[in-house]
Amino acid sequence: MEPRKALKDVLLDWKSWGVDQVPRGAAAPATAPSQSPAGLDSLRAEVAACVKCRLHKTRTLTVFCSGNPSPLMFLGEAPGADEDAQGEVFVGAAGKLLTRVLREVGIARDRVYIANVLKCRPPGNRPPEPDEAAACAPYLKRQIELVNPKVLCALGKHAAASLMGWEGPMKGVRGVWQLREGRWVTATYHPSYLLRSPGDTDLVKADLRGVLAKLAELGVGL
Repeated sequence: MEPRKALKDVLLDWKSWGVDQVPRGAAAPATAPSQSPAGLDSLRAEVAACVKCRLHKTRTLTVFCSGNPSPLMFLGEAPGADEDAQGEVFVGAAGKLLTRVLREVGIARDRVYIANVLKCRPPGNRPPEPDEAAACAPYLKRQIELVNPKVLCALGKHAAASLMGWEGPMKGVRGVWQLREGRWVTATYHPSYLLRSPGDTDLVKADLRGVLAKLAELGVGL
């Protein structure tokens, strides 16, 4: 990979960890999580160079993550236009709503890790195609292994399908818990759904309180 491209990817990682300025001559930021660096940096660089599916032809930037490696990981579906432009997960209207809802139930966004099923934006924000999700699946598997969360929460039906194998409507899986490969997995509505159906915001808050209860049950804090 070109040195300038590699540096840009590292700086995007630092930004996702909450680092706004890099002093001259600085080493890795003191706030960088201990689990993250080498493995996740390497995987991010691999994702940035990916040409495994058609989406590499239309993307601006790959979108790898937001936040810090954490006991709690959220999984969305795919980047939108804002995410594609900035290279960071959930920075548009849905992301702002997610941040607010998390805050209202007592979850600080910078204390969790957020990724997507797809690392590239589908044109027109259409749903992920099965072959696109399959191309990204090995990256997601490795990302989860490197972050090593105790609890995973799928946001939306495509994330629920990826994590839980669920193919039905979200009302049938939200708040349901499964133990998969030693991790507890659940699902709730995607924040973009709440933009269209704000009346269901309390359901999502209830699901998120269930996530906090599961972490407490496991003896894990954020």
